[in-house]
Amino acid sequence: MVHKSQEKTSLSALTKEDFPPNFRRIRLELAREKNHPVGSASSGYIVIAPLDATAHLDSAAWRENRELCRVVRFRPEEADDIGHLIRRPGGSWAFHYDIEGTIDDEAGHRLNTESFITGEYISIMEEHGPRTFQVASVERI
Repeated sequence: MVHKSQEKTSLSALTKEDFPPNFRRIRLELAREKNHPVGSASSGYIVIAPLDATAHLDSAAWRENRELCRVVRFRPEEADDIGHLIRRPGGSWAFHYDIEGTIDDEAGHRLNTESFITGEYISIMEEHGPRTFQVASVERI
C-alpha cells in the first residue's frame, strides 16, 4: 500500500519532461452556492490529466499514462486528499482516493463531455451530493 506521504513525494518528484505534451494542470474552484455566495478559491481540485484538441479529457492518452493522471482535493482546514483520475466501465470518469476501496469515488457529472476551459463549470458528485466547480485555470505542465 502506498501511503499518502509517499505518493505525494513521488508526484512532486516528477518533472515536466515526465509528462506527454497534452497533459494539463487544471484547477477547479468551488462555484457560487448557498453557503458560498461568491464561491471559494480555497475549496476545489487540482487535476493532472491529458486533454485533446477540444479541451476534453483524452481517454487514449489517459490509458497510456494512468499513473500520471492525478487529483488533489483541497479544503480549508483539512489535509489534502491525493488520488487518481480513473475511467469507469461505460466511459464515465471519477476521482479515486482510496487504494483499498473503502472510500467511494467522486464521480464527475458527464466529465467525458465537459470542456476544461477557464470559466466553464464542472459538476462533481461528492459525498453529500453534487457540487459545482468553475475551471479557474488550465496550464501546460
